Amino acid sequence: MGKRLFGTDGIRGVAGEPPLDDRTVFAVGQALAAELGDGGGSVLIGMDTRESGPHIARLLAGGLRAGGLNADFAGVLPTAAVSLLTGRGSYRAGVMISASHNPHQDNGIKVFGSDGFKLPDDVEHRVEERIFALLEGDLQPTEEAVEVQPTFEERYRKHLLKSGAPPEKLTRLRLQVDCSNGAAHRIARGFFEELGMQADVFAAEPDGRNINLDCGSLHLDKLQARVRETGADLGVAFDGDADRALFVADDGEIVDGDVILLLAGRYLKERARLPGDRVVTTVMANMGLEKALGSRGVKMSRTQVGDKYVLEKMVASGATLGGEQSGHIIFKEFANTGDGLLTARVMLEILSAAKKPLSELRKQLEVFPQKLVNVRVKEKPAIEDAPALAAAVKASEQQLAGDGRVVVRYSGTEPLARIMIEAARQEDVDRHCREIEEVFVREIGL
Repeated sequence: MGKRLFGTDGIRGVAGEPPLDDRTVFAVGQALAAELGDGGGSVLIGMDTRESGPHIARLLAGGLRAGGLNADFAGVLPTAAVSLLTGRGSYRAGVMISASHNPHQDNGIKVFGSDGFKLPDDVEHRVEERIFALLEGDLQPTEEAVEVQPTFEERYRKHLLKSGAPPEKLTRLRLQVDCSNGAAHRIARGFFEELGMQADVFAAEPDGRNINLDCGSLHLDKLQARVRETGADLGVAFDGDADRALFVADDGEIVDGDVILLLAGRYLKERARLPGDRVVTTVMANMGLEKALGSRGVKMSRTQVGDKYVLEKMVASGATLGGEQSGHIIFKEFANTGDGLLTARVMLEILSAAKKPLSELRKQLEVFPQKLVNVRVKEKPAIEDAPALAAAVKASEQQLAGDGRVVVRYSGTEPLARIMIEAARQEDVDRHCREIEEVFVREIGL
């Protein structure tokens, strides 16, 4: 049976409603304690800036305590900090309370094992079964008081500063930094200043409800405008929990994860820091990335969407660089998950070494026309089990064979079918996207 609570990035929903109602959140804590506790210990909890975060933290802590575990509370920190500090501590698990790029009314629960890696699918499935068993009983949720321990942020900041070339080796650049009113808002300004950058930080005044609101990695228009208006060398945008970063080049154009992977792959290979000369990414990566990496002697492996699956493939293949078009980039040398601040640090190192602007470096990637369409759906049947859907996808695949790709998948966090078409010609992209979208809307659309 497939998972019913955990999606591609933990449990996510509207705060206060199932599966983030009080009983379920409390049950999550108790189930984690039962599955991962093994005779006592502690769990590290962090969160982004959503107003629902503290309440969820107290409920989780209450469930953990009911299951025999204590909770250490790190307060507002990026997801990558929770992963790092969990793996380097003696914790049974780490929990990040965040819905990433979603609006403020949503929230989520991301879980890391004692090694700092996101839980494998089979463990998530077992935790789910424990949750449902608890909910069938007379479960009475109680909250446990949590108090922020300030040392966690400092430990994470020191790790970031040591992850790469010394600050004195970096070229002093003028930055525009969009913190998305999220988890990076407190650490970002000082971090970039310690790297020697002149950083203008904005969207860094969270009020619990403005996280991702017209700012951050999904809303880059303001960052683009500020880069152009101020003549900045680089714009950086994080999402709500700062596990991803996207960039705006000095000419105001957007630079996504595919470009980051190409530049980082080339940079690391030239310095013998790319084991196996391999980069791992997802089915959504542009065909241009595969060709550009291949021309430089770097192999590219694809996996399903989700940075946890990218990391699993990296570990299996021995790769140390992987990521997604969305800006989740994993530098395994320094982290076990996507880290927006670390990605920005590496990008500054690449720009300093190249002594060229990002507007010029990004031209190394020749992008194939690509289009992504989202269709809101009332159900998520397996494509191969829905004849009309399967026929539409197969027809496009056959017509594009060798000259393009068709990727159709369901969102792991929202009621959406995502249709991605890639081809050498834009007219082919538009036509196939339209044809498949029409079938999905007719068959399973809301």
